[in-house]
Amino acid sequence: MDTDFRLRQDILDELQYEPSIDAAHIGVAVEDGIVTLTGHVRSYAEKHAAERIAERVNGVRAIAEEIDVRLPEHKKTADDEIAGRVLKILAWGAAISDPEDITVKVEKGFVTLEGTVDWHFQRAAAENSVRVLTGVTGIDNQLRIRPRMNVVDVRHGIREALKRNAETEAEDIDVEVSGSHVILHGKVQSLRARAMAERAAWSAPGVTAVEDRLRIDGRPWRDRQAPDRCTDHQVRSHQATT
Repeated sequence: MDTDFRLRQDILDELQYEPSIDAAHIGVAVEDGIVTLTGHVRSYAEKHAAERIAERVNGVRAIAEEIDVRLPEHKKTADDEIAGRVLKILAWGAAISDPEDITVKVEKGFVTLEGTVDWHFQRAAAENSVRVLTGVTGIDNQLRIRPRMNVVDVRHGIREALKRNAETEAEDIDVEVSGSHVILHGKVQSLRARAMAERAAWSAPGVTAVEDRLRIDGRPWRDRQAPDRCTDHQVRSHQATT
């Protein structure tokens, strides 16, 4: 109980310290290292930032994110205008080589991205670009990655990337590859180390899905799914961290 109380205070302090968000209306509850964020913010970018801020606090095991986006009146934007801005920012983005392969849908500020890209970093870059646009209330990233891989090379590449990363203990992580699907088994010491392991897996060419079965400090965690993932009311699970 004392540990949860201290963790809650650390997260509140970190949210207050971060200049990019207004934490006045964000609530924090902690139970057994699992953090629930509630309340409301003025933009989707702030909502995302609040989750990233909580994630980096030592001792956090999982995050349930239930923050609402309440746009100020002068920030509300018509869906067709948002869609036009999304298409433009994707076309101008250096990471997206074929923006014409991406389609955009917008409903009440909620943006859905569909289509194909060659790499996971392009998938993440598309979402990151859209997140900061005025009027966006949420994003459903359904972009798919074109499969192209050699199983042996992919497993070796991921293992070597894990060894280079100071955040992970590579010998405690097993990499299983089935087609273009990667499964991570084993344990890590922190939420950040878990995210770094996922990033290493996603950086391999042709990987289309990463299933994270890693445990933190030897304790089981819910299986995490691909970034097409979670609703805002579920414990945060993703294929990547972006």
